[in-house]
Amino acid sequence: AEAGRGRAARPVRGRAAVVVAAEGFLRPASLRFEWGKQDADAYYDEWLDVQALWREVFGPLEPGGSGRVLPDLWDPVADRATRSPYVEVPEGGVVILHGAFLLRHWFPFDVAVHLRLSEGALARRLPEGMRWALPAFARYEGEAAPGEAADVVVRADDPRRPAWDGRLTGG
Repeated sequence: AEAGRGRAARPVRGRAAVVVAAEGFLRPASLRFEWGKQDADAYYDEWLDVQALWREVFGPLEPGGSGRVLPDLWDPVADRATRSPYVEVPEGGVVILHGAFLLRHWFPFDVAVHLRLSEGALARRLPEGMRWALPAFARYEGEAAPGEAADVVVRADDPRRPAWDGRLTGG
């Protein structure tokens, strides 16, 4: 379920949480679409502004950091800066970052959860206008091995019945 744009801290087991969508850190259209609007390799390699996530989300959480994270930087639909205010992560709070292909960037997650879909389920659940991106998801599985990198793997073929066997994978 979409958690929102991360502006307000939400409790997670008694801890404040700031939710950040990786989609809010996509690069401008002029960079994302340099190789066309339906290039699966560009989608995988070029769309996400990884440096901005490091700078605006992970950097402030490091020792000596400000503790203030930017919930989003760029509106990919309007193709302009969001101008969102920084959000203070309270002492003991957590940041929940969600999005595609995140486990390939070695972000310093305390816990990483991978939602695994079979190829068929992914093809059915991707909007028709995004099915051109299926090779990028296959590439992610092959190159990043998110099922091995994650601490928790949840089978999500049926969104009404996600399945987790209770084991931590040691990612």
